[in-house]
Parts: sequence; C-alpha cells; structure tokens
Amino acid sequence: MLRMNRKFFGDGFTLRILTVVLFSALTVAGMAFSVYLFLVASNLYMYLLAVAFFALSAFSSFFNISASVLYYRSYFYMKHLQGIEAGLKPVRRKPSVAIAVPVYNEDVGVVEATLESMLKLNYPKDKLRLYLLDDSTKPEIRSALESYSAMHGITFLHRDDRKGFKAGALNNMLKYIDEEFLAIFDYDEKIVNPEFLNELLPFFGDPRVSYVQTEKTRSKGSLFSETVNVFDGFFFKFIEPARALNNTAIFAGSCGLIRTSILKKLHGFPEYVIEDTFFSFESDRNNYKSIFVPKVYAVGSPIRTFTELAKQQWRYNYGDTQFIGYFLKRKSSVRSSPLSRMDYITHGLGLNYISVVLIFFTIISIFIVFSSVPIAHLTLHQILSTPMTSLDLEFIGSVALLMSILTPIMLTKLYFGSAKKGVLLFALNYALAFVRAKAAIAALMHSNPLLKWNRENTTMGSRLIMSLRNTKLELLFAFTVLSSSTMAAIMQNLTGSLWLFGYGVMYLLTTAFLYKYG
Repeated sequence: MLRMNRKFFGDGFTLRILTVVLFSALTVAGMAFSVYLFLVASNLYMYLLAVAFFALSAFSSFFNISASVLYYRSYFYMKHLQGIEAGLKPVRRKPSVAIAVPVYNEDVGVVEATLESMLKLNYPKDKLRLYLLDDSTKPEIRSALESYSAMHGITFLHRDDRKGFKAGALNNMLKYIDEEFLAIFDYDEKIVNPEFLNELLPFFGDPRVSYVQTEKTRSKGSLFSETVNVFDGFFFKFIEPARALNNTAIFAGSCGLIRTSILKKLHGFPEYVIEDTFFSFESDRNNYKSIFVPKVYAVGSPIRTFTELAKQQWRYNYGDTQFIGYFLKRKSSVRSSPLSRMDYITHGLGLNYISVVLIFFTIISIFIVFSSVPIAHLTLHQILSTPMTSLDLEFIGSVALLMSILTPIMLTKLYFGSAKKGVLLFALNYALAFVRAKAAIAALMHSNPLLKWNRENTTMGSRLIMSLRNTKLELLFAFTVLSSSTMAAIMQNLTGSLWLFGYGVMYLLTTAFLYKYG
C-alpha cells in the first residue's frame, strides 16, 4: 500500500471553499465593473470600450470558474485514489522496464549523477535497462556520455539531428526496445525513492491503464528558484488531481511510467514541442486510463536563472497553443464529459489567458483613464465621501484590480506558507506576459519553437546591455504605459496616473529579472 501525504491536498475542505470564494469574488468584481462601464457609456467610443472590457472579463470569468472547479474537485482525489489502491494486487512476475533519459548538450556531471541514481532503483537488474538518448551537438559532450554509458552498461543512442526534439528521440528509441514498460526522467532528476517501480507497477493490473504519473518537484534553492517551483506546485497539488478524476491527468514528460505496448499502438509520442500533453490526449482519445500518484520519487535541479524560466514558459505556451488547435480538430472523437472538455480547453488556453489578458487589460486601462468614465477621475476624498460606497458598482469594479493582485498572494500564503513567494509569483506573471504571448504567436505562425536570448553576462555592463537588448518589446510597452501615466498626471488625473504607473512598472520587471537573475 502506498503511503500518500495527506498534506499534499492542502489543509482541508475549508481552504478549498475559501479558494472558491476568492475566485468567485474576483469574477463578480470584474463583471460588475463591466456592467458599470455600460451604465456610464454616453457615446460609441464608450460602448466599444465597455464591450471590450466585458469580453476580457467574460474570458477571465471562465478561467476563474474553471480554477474554482479544479481547486474544489482536487480535494476529493485522495478518496478516489484510495478506492483504486484498494483493488490493487501484488505484482507476482516482475516485468521488464526500460528507463529513458533524454539529453541535449547538458552538463555531463549532472547527467552522470542522474544516471547513477537510476542504477540504484530497487528492482531486479536483469529486468531493468537504462537508455541514454543523446541529441547533443557538441562532440566533447557526446564522447563523455558515450564513454560513461559503456562503463556502466547503459544503452547509448545518439542522433545527428533533432527531428521531433524530445519526442523524436523517444520515438527513435522505440525502434530498439522490447521492454514491457517505459519510465522517463529528465537529465537532472535524481531518484530519491528507489521503490518507484515496485510501487507504481501494481496500478497496471488493469490492462487499460496507459500510464501513471507521479508528482514532480525541484530541490530547494533561492527565493527565486523556490517561487518558480510554486508554478509546478499549483499544477501538481490541484490541477493534476482534479484532472485525474476525469481521466485527463497529464503525463508530465518525466517521473512517470508508461505501458510500452499502448505507446506503440498510439504510434509513439506526437512530435510536438510538448509531446507529453499530446500523448496524454491521444491516450484518453483511444479510451485508455491514466492515474496520478501524488508522491515524489525523483527531484530535479532548481531553475536558477530567469532565462531558463522564460525558455520553459515559451516552450509550454508554444506547445499549448499547438495543442488547442489539435484538440479542437479531434474533440468530436473523444468520449468525454463537459468537465473533461473544460480540462483540455483550459490547459490549451491557460498560459495564453494569463499573458494575453494581462496585456489587453493594460491597454484597455489606458483608454479608460483617458475616457469620460467617472471612476477614472475620482479622488480619494470623493471615493471616501460617496454615500453607500460599498454598494457602488464603481467601487466594486475598482476593487477587482486589487483582488487580482491579492488572490495569487493569498493562495500562495495559504497553500505554500509564503506571502513573499506569492508577491514574486504575481510579478513573474507580468514579467513573462510578452514571452508567453510571443510564443503563442510563433506557434500560430509555425515559426521557430525556441526562445533565443543571448546571455552574455560576464560583466555588469554586458548583463545590462543583454537585458535591454532581449526585452526591447517589453521596454517599449512599459514606457508607453508610463508615458500615458505621465500625461494623466499632467491632466491632474492622479488616480488614473497611479493606475497606469503600477502597470508600467510591472512590465519593466522582465528587464529587471533578466538583469538580476540572468
């Protein structure tokens, strides 16, 4: 029997209800301000502004409601998993298992430490075979990894091209393996629980189970690194368990176990940037089952630089944008409930929602400040002296902005015990807004799937130049917003000026984070 960590699912049902209330309040506040804009509209310009704000608010409301559903449903996953576990039977015959570690120009020392940890898995050695899938283009790295593999009985497979990226490397490996199961780990994920195979294999007693995914996490580091880990924390604590209830749990690319026969029946991994998401969908589409086990078996290295985070988020959003089109073309062939369809839609549009909506809300805010909307010109004295202010749509609408700031901070404090991480998480979402948006556009245009930032940072001066050069678009947008803030101040619109100043500063954070964290 697996011993699951009950704290994984938060501190109880009350927290889930509080989370639902927070998202509901944010939804109501945003929609209330939309209604207010329609009520004060006096010309076509104002009506167009109201329609645009309403559309963004409706889009945001959909994701707020979806988030509420995910947080609420995730609480019940433990009971669901215990029901599955109760029916498990011991594995009497140890099946053969292949372990794949894909690499591409990675630090040799880190890769070797990962491979060494894999060799310590508690499983019969004659049933275990380790594959190193090397796509490295640097001869010295290839040579070192090939030598290490030969010394430790590891099967070394090298490709001279990166066709299909990680998916291509895995599919190339499928030509050579005959093992019954396939486990995948990233180059920097070291095993911390050697019972990985012994504890996961019983779940495959049901022949319809395609894969089992476990919780992914990274080792501790700086405040920045641990805040970045919160991104994954929210996914594996709430989104993945809720999705697992609908049989839409995402295979997260590593720290999981796949039935090889089913993978081959599905013709391997779809060769997209996020092959894991596409494979998960194909598994579900073909009526196979998936299970999520909320337990850590391997720990990855922390993300230490902003460039590394930006490239990760670029890849995720590029792939998610590809996925939403892939899903829409095939959704009629999926036997799924409305909740399952919501899972796929929110996954495909999730990062686009966070990025594009932030940018468009900022642009609309500029138009609101320079419009005749009364709220844009209220002074603090007028706000405090307005009769029954707490019931005014103006006040409720203005609170929406404050709630959008406080909600992620409060949730991070409640579930991860740190308001500091919540503040940094909120700031990172603004700093990554254009990175994610550009990735979505690149995917739609079928252009380069990689973010190319030049990280020349040998001196403080070169780091500053590198940061400015790589974030030209973010800087242009930030200075446009700050210029609008200055114009509002000249026009003696203090509240509007402060409103836009806050937005402008947030978009400067891309450059600031790149300079500070590299």
